[in-house]
Amino acid sequence: MKPPFTLESARAKVQAAEDAWNTRDPERVSLAYAPDTVWRNRSEFVTGRAEVVEFLTRKWERELDYALRKELWAYGEDRIAVRFQYEWHDAQGRWWRSYGNEQWEFDASGLMRRREASINDVPIGEGDRRIFGPRPETERGLDVLPVG
Repeated sequence: MKPPFTLESARAKVQAAEDAWNTRDPERVSLAYAPDTVWRNRSEFVTGRAEVVEFLTRKWERELDYALRKELWAYGEDRIAVRFQYEWHDAQGRWWRSYGNEQWEFDASGLMRRREASINDVPIGEGDRRIFGPRPETERGLDVLPVG
């Protein structure tokens, strides 16, 4: 999916990103980004695919049983904004829900050249979980992210 985006292609791009991130495979995920991609993720700055792989490797070593949902928020010719939630637990077994927003900018070939993410973590009880692995087919195309 390359720019300029339509509603349909922007939604497909968001779903493809969610699917890739839910593999928790840093190498696979990195291929969606331009070789010289620039990220801000929380307070960390990442440049280039090699740093993306390092970042994601550290992330998924710390955020265990990570499961993500992304939702299209807005789109333009070469930009997409998403909101997302993911759940994970730490090495001590404490569960967390992370809420965030991302702004994406793409090059002409459809690779993401810029990603800016703002994320907050909220502790939850295991019984409060609502994201269990990749999105089922029955939920594809639906806005399924409650605010709280």
